[in-house]
Amino acid sequence: MDIIAVIITCLLLMSVGTRVETQQIPVGATLAPQSTTPSFWLSPSAQFAFGFYSLEQGGGFVVAIWLVSGENKTVVWTAQRNDPPVTSGAKLQLNMDGKLVIIDDQGEEKVIAANSSAKAVSASVLDSGNFVLYNSKNDIIWQSFDYPTDTLLGGQSLPNGHQLVCSSSQNNHSSGRFRLKMQDDGNLVLYPVDTTDTGTDAYWDTETRFGLNRDEEYQYSLDRNGTLRILNESSNGRTKVILIVVSNSSLANDGNRIIYRATLNYDGIFHLYAHFKNGSTQNLKQWPQVKDMCSVKGFCGFNSYCTLDDDQPLCSCLSGFISVHQNDSTLGCKRSFLKEDCREKKDSATSYEMKSEEDIGWVDVPYFMAEMSQEECSAACLADCECEAAFYDGASCMKQRLPLRYLTRQLRDYRTSVLLWKVGDSLSNRTENDNPVPVPEPPPIKATSNKATVHIIVITSVFSLLLCSTIVISSHYTYKIRILKYKRLMETGNLGLNEEVTLRRFSYSELKRATNNFKIELGKGSFGAVYKGALEKGKRLIAVKRLEKLVEEGEREFQAEMRAIGKTRHRNLVRLLGFCAEGSKRLLVYEYMSNGSLGNLIFVGKNQRRPEWDERVRIAVEIARGIMYLHEECEAPIIHCDIKPQNILVDEFWTAKISDFGLAKLLMPDQTRTMTGARGTRGYVAPEWNKNVPISVKTDVYSYGIMLLEILCCRRNIEVHVPEPEAVSLSTWAYNCFVAGKLNKLFPWEVVDDKTAVENMVKVALWCIQDEAFLRPTMKSVVLMLEGVTDIAIPPCPASYST
Repeated sequence: MDIIAVIITCLLLMSVGTRVETQQIPVGATLAPQSTTPSFWLSPSAQFAFGFYSLEQGGGFVVAIWLVSGENKTVVWTAQRNDPPVTSGAKLQLNMDGKLVIIDDQGEEKVIAANSSAKAVSASVLDSGNFVLYNSKNDIIWQSFDYPTDTLLGGQSLPNGHQLVCSSSQNNHSSGRFRLKMQDDGNLVLYPVDTTDTGTDAYWDTETRFGLNRDEEYQYSLDRNGTLRILNESSNGRTKVILIVVSNSSLANDGNRIIYRATLNYDGIFHLYAHFKNGSTQNLKQWPQVKDMCSVKGFCGFNSYCTLDDDQPLCSCLSGFISVHQNDSTLGCKRSFLKEDCREKKDSATSYEMKSEEDIGWVDVPYFMAEMSQEECSAACLADCECEAAFYDGASCMKQRLPLRYLTRQLRDYRTSVLLWKVGDSLSNRTENDNPVPVPEPPPIKATSNKATVHIIVITSVFSLLLCSTIVISSHYTYKIRILKYKRLMETGNLGLNEEVTLRRFSYSELKRATNNFKIELGKGSFGAVYKGALEKGKRLIAVKRLEKLVEEGEREFQAEMRAIGKTRHRNLVRLLGFCAEGSKRLLVYEYMSNGSLGNLIFVGKNQRRPEWDERVRIAVEIARGIMYLHEECEAPIIHCDIKPQNILVDEFWTAKISDFGLAKLLMPDQTRTMTGARGTRGYVAPEWNKNVPISVKTDVYSYGIMLLEILCCRRNIEVHVPEPEAVSLSTWAYNCFVAGKLNKLFPWEVVDDKTAVENMVKVALWCIQDEAFLRPTMKSVVLMLEGVTDIAIPPCPASYST
């Protein structure tokens, strides 16, 4: 049998291309996906291959590492997995600069593997499945084990903060729909992609959440004997086992002839496999161990629901929706009708009808919930412009916006209810009669006599006088009504807020007791102070903002903050938990942020610790994502109007969150600009605030650009006591250093190896602080540039500094 296995292995090697058996790959070595040229390099035992892997579907090639034995080659790592496949004219080369590059048929190079601070002189494919680059001392300076895709091999670890992302399908190795995250708190969790790291989105975890300790790190490790562990490494060098996920003691002695592989499959299930030298494979374990695949959150995409058909999951579109992809029902559904703008049509409710489906389970947070009957719920959703679906559980109506997530049919672990949703006229059912009726031209105007003209002038003058008198009287009474209404607010505490802002209402005595009579002050602003408190017998810490300057301006701040963040939910926004409105007392209750403001972390003395470069970049990206959410992902865009480090708070997990929405400006959903009085903090205010012109979300972009420079350089925008006179204004100095190619002068206390990353961050900031708003990027573009998804052009000189 062993002889037959060897023969089969050799035939398989011949079928995938010419091979080069070598342990040391020298500089200048080249691969090409052609039969006349070597297309891969082998490990010494010939168990793993690295090189061009031929795709079965769609043709083309990708650079990958795969297991050679067995009937089917098993891909365990893919380079640049989301790039398009290359053609047979491409080649892979370890060039003279010590970089592994792929060169396409147009001659363009892309780096696959390199070390920015060291030059590679050789490479190897190891028997562990690890591809490595060596320097002249034979030290490993780069390895594929540090950049896992969907698989861990024996001897490989997943550090905290890193994740595996499954492939799109069995034959498509681009990023798929699920991820396995080793969290900073020690918990290993399975989520759908593009979700927050919260329990609402998780569908399996190891339940090993220990909290964040900056002196400790966690990692998920697979050893060569097939044992999966979660390890804890402390700063003193000690390592302890937190959890043994699985141990294969019966196979442990065979570690030299068994290859263990832990892979997150494209269906969201994490498997541990054993590959034997005779070519066979054994599935040892899987997580989660489910028979019902509908329990995997995100198995069916948006606006579709999952049902079991002969124990097989089936994704179905709701009535009025069609599949996003004709050949893959798991990718979700989209409307088959145009969404009417109900703000412009008073009778827009007649454009829709309500559909219903019973026994639907879901896991999502509604934007509005109230007790009513099913008929009332259906009518309320139909009349509500924002509502696109609603769940009725027999007592309460829960309104939802699209997309609908995690829908299942008759899944008893979740809440089950009746799903109600809006359906409009199908695009295919629209006819020519649906086109708007042309407006007839007005009749020609006839000339009038002089006498008639005089009559017209007199009548117009009298009408104008009456109109002016009416406006004056109305203005007077409107002012009186506003004063009366304001006094009534003080007396009753009725906020006049939209009913959809559903927050917990606290009594003043509750918050006084929770803060120990407002004993510990966390900070102070123009309208009041923030105090530390605790709820649930000290188990949940909170921050209580007490508005002390409660004239009408303070009331406006209170209501602005309630409206702005009462309905928002994002991991980079401070969460508003509730409020108090008793008489003249106004208080807001937030989640507690244990690490204080970003300003306190970056504006420190010379001998105090600053956040390291990587931490500062991460914080900058998180803030950008939060602002992008406000601008582009809320139903009504929100302009924060006061972005600055003091309004960025950091929680116990060192996640940056935007706070203080007291000056925020809400736009209508289709509105892009608004006229409003000047607001914000000096030094962060965009030039258009002083020009009496409409402002837009680009004002926040300007403020973010100033703050980004402050985050990168750990200093304020304006500082008088600086070594060089030209460095007084950080924004001016940053541009001058950028032009001179001396960006290292911006943070002399720190050496950053990745010069390109430094230049890119500064370029993004300089684009953000352009004087002309139209030159500034959107926050979505800012996020893409910071994440390296899009290229960054050379920014022009901001107009304020060119004179």
